[in-house]
Amino acid sequence: MIDPKHPRAKSLKTREEIIHGVDIGITSINGLIAQGRGEAFDYLLGENTNNFAKEAIRAAAAMLFLAKDPVLSVNGNTAALVVKEYIELSNLLHCPIEINLFHKTKERELRIKSYLESLRAKNVLVSNSKTKISSIASKRKFVNPKGIGKADVVFVPLEDGDRTEELIKLGKKVITIDLNPMSRTAQKATITIVDNIIRAFPLLIKETKRLQSFKKDELKKFVREFSNKKILNAAEEKIRKSF
Repeated sequence: MIDPKHPRAKSLKTREEIIHGVDIGITSINGLIAQGRGEAFDYLLGENTNNFAKEAIRAAAAMLFLAKDPVLSVNGNTAALVVKEYIELSNLLHCPIEINLFHKTKERELRIKSYLESLRAKNVLVSNSKTKISSIASKRKFVNPKGIGKADVVFVPLEDGDRTEELIKLGKKVITIDLNPMSRTAQKATITIVDNIIRAFPLLIKETKRLQSFKKDELKKFVREFSNKKILNAAEEKIRKSF
């Protein structure tokens, strides 16, 4: 039981959620390492959602609305931390959730699918061994032809840089959430939300709901005026000033 008055209560709760994901077989033990690395950057960002993240969230929501075939890519850590948010966003956008794992086993992939569907996810896709992005070395190269295979916009939080880079080369737009603005994922993505996923995802849903009544021209303006380079520079400046 985590004491809510503990100064690191939120961080400890997040770690416990990752551990629970490992216990029930949806998260790789390696996910704990990734979580720890992210926490270090969150300290430097002030453990707050900064204005540069809010600007990226607005552009991301607009881009997802404008997409013809958006797909939400989920891995073990995101399934453990923000599964309900994934399902809500999928329902808002009427788009599929595709499971894509670096430390992939068929058993874990199916466990995540079952977990999502137990929470009433409507359209969950798994990878197809016959459809792959051959330029990716890891098992993340396998995709579903009805999901990432045909998507024009792919939402890939907590991502590996090699897949982001290759998806961009294929002409797809990539939206990511990454606490490290200097990572290859952050640098290569179309839109990078530099924030903690547990803070950013609820805000993304809120912004998606807000933009539902906006006209296409207004949404296009948000995307057109967005500069990922500017956002990354602002995030790096925030980190430098933290020392």
